[in-house]
Amino acid sequence: MSEEDKDVHDPKPRTVLTFSGGLDSTTLLYYLISEGHEVLALSIDYGQRHKVELDYANRILEKLGIEEHKTIDLHCMNDLMQGSSLTQPDIDVPLGHYEEESMKQTVVPNRNMIILSLAAGWAISNKATYIAYAAHAGDHAIYPDCRPEFAEACAKAIELADWHIVKLNRPFVDMTKGEIVKLGVELGVPYELTWSCYQGHEIHCGACGTCVERREAFMQAGVQDPTEYAKDAPRMSLDENGNAIIHWQEK
Repeated sequence: MSEEDKDVHDPKPRTVLTFSGGLDSTTLLYYLISEGHEVLALSIDYGQRHKVELDYANRILEKLGIEEHKTIDLHCMNDLMQGSSLTQPDIDVPLGHYEEESMKQTVVPNRNMIILSLAAGWAISNKATYIAYAAHAGDHAIYPDCRPEFAEACAKAIELADWHIVKLNRPFVDMTKGEIVKLGVELGVPYELTWSCYQGHEIHCGACGTCVERREAFMQAGVQDPTEYAKDAPRMSLDENGNAIIHWQEK
């Protein structure tokens, strides 16, 4: 059987998943498995202060028995990608909502382009059908490389990168994080085994942008949040539109 015929008739498409061990990518992992995909997981160590996420990624993949997993070390590129609080310990991780101007400090320059390029190389080498990543409707408020037009341009470039065509799969692109949590609960995702916090301490801080977004998602989904947060994490509630209100504690 030719490779072309094999791709047409293979009922189990091979998919490279960019996988951090976070809420979104773990839900996507469970979703792909439920849809019958053979998953190859790609994680990136780019010098992030929350490197603990990679330990969580390993645990989830071991739990599911997924053996095709590579973690790529990109520390060598840190000198080229300056100005992010995620990779530079001298820059504080900002607290609060993602929409706030200070959150631009968490942008790692060109991160998604680099990750998708690596995923494309691995996908082409393994004759995979898809690259999947968990971009969702709330991502592009701060991150320019999460905008739909960026992903569409990347998808076209990846298709043109080799004679073996690989498609970019973004099934969550029109979903909110709360909707992703609802889907994950239906799929049996063990959210207590996922990591979001940018601080990279032993437990989630509950106050950085990604912790706030995580907490908000569980509240919007009406689902009990199994995450352990720091004792001094601010209280949160939802306004009439379902958006998070942070009740900062007076010091």
